[in-house]
Amino acid sequence: NCTSGLCCRENAYNSHSPQTPLFPAPRYGSFLCDAPYSLITSVLEAIPPLTGTELTGFNFTLFTGDLLSHDPDNEQSRALNEYSEVVLYGLFKRMLGPGPTYATLGNHDTCLPDLASPLSLGGTLGQQFSWLYDHVTALWEQEGWLPEASVEFSRAHYAAYMVKRADGLRIISLDTNLCEAKWSNYFNYINSSEPDVSGMLRFLTDELQDAEDAGDRVWIIGHVISGWDGSNSMLNPTNLFDIPSVDRFSPHIIANIFWGHTHEDELSIFYSNNGTNMTAETAQMVSWTGPSVTPLTNLNSGFRVYEVDSATFEVIDAYTWNSYVNDYLALDSQTELGPTFDFEYSARETYGRNVTWGATDPLNATWWHLVTEQMEVNSTLMEYFNLYQGKSSILTPLCTGECITARICYIRSGSASLAKENCKSGYGSVQ
Repeated sequence: NCTSGLCCRENAYNSHSPQTPLFPAPRYGSFLCDAPYSLITSVLEAIPPLTGTELTGFNFTLFTGDLLSHDPDNEQSRALNEYSEVVLYGLFKRMLGPGPTYATLGNHDTCLPDLASPLSLGGTLGQQFSWLYDHVTALWEQEGWLPEASVEFSRAHYAAYMVKRADGLRIISLDTNLCEAKWSNYFNYINSSEPDVSGMLRFLTDELQDAEDAGDRVWIIGHVISGWDGSNSMLNPTNLFDIPSVDRFSPHIIANIFWGHTHEDELSIFYSNNGTNMTAETAQMVSWTGPSVTPLTNLNSGFRVYEVDSATFEVIDAYTWNSYVNDYLALDSQTELGPTFDFEYSARETYGRNVTWGATDPLNATWWHLVTEQMEVNSTLMEYFNLYQGKSSILTPLCTGECITARICYIRSGSASLAKENCKSGYGSVQ
């Protein structure tokens, strides 16, 4: 509860009580704090028994970025980045089982935060973040998560990569810091009239074309969301998903897209022809924004497990667990117990009760569009969506009136430009 910054220090304290903390941060975290190691290890310890994977582990895990804290720039360093990434990726490997973790860089995973410079700038200016790409790629290789071919590309291309799994699924990881707007990557405004100054779009389309030629399905992972309320990603032409990549390769090649960044539980739908006609018939693809472990800001902690069809790689259901951050203070007086994680909801059970759909049919873009139609006539569904967006935090505000219309519009906006054009702003976050 400091006047500035997340953590009170000698030069950052609460101005109303400079000598004595007014609210000491609980051991496992607080609504105004990032996740301490004690919370992170508690989550990783809870996942296997809660999901029944203690003996088997998962087929694979997705991590959509932001290992590092949200501290001010003056409290960041390259050494802190490198140390944190060594420790946390090591914990993933140790505690989640033998299956690979496919990770992507978040805007807080570099130093200084938010920055990524396109290689096309040339020289040291274009190469100034190569230390980061070398470092994380070496860690992913060391943990056995990336094959040699992916390693070499990742080192040379912003820690972006493609992995073709033995089961036929391709994972494409993008460095979305190169299309970030809201969080001040000023390198993205150099040559911004060029739609692909970093080469990330060419990488994506080449990989999608290769997948189509081979008849493979693809999952795309990244950090900064492409759409929702339009406040995070750059607008066209530099937003990767304002150009017809998704339209061209969906739904026959791209099976799912996964983002992070907002810390909230969100979802957006892509439609054909860049959303000129939004119907169940034109809905093509879904992007899932998973809940964060960190409570920052005013959120509960959470994680998600996807049930996936092993032939089509479509999501059959999404199961989310949460932990009530308001209970953490009571844990400080003892050391026997840590945070409790509870099952929060099943996407299929919560939203699909009035949608005519097969019991084993996937939760694809068509299904989600039908859900939004139900939201238009049944506000209770939006009450659920709003509650779960903040992982059932006691601090989540209500969503009523024009908020409901705006949220439905955000769900139907796979790209930032569509959201800016069609949706009322100001209702994107529950923080």
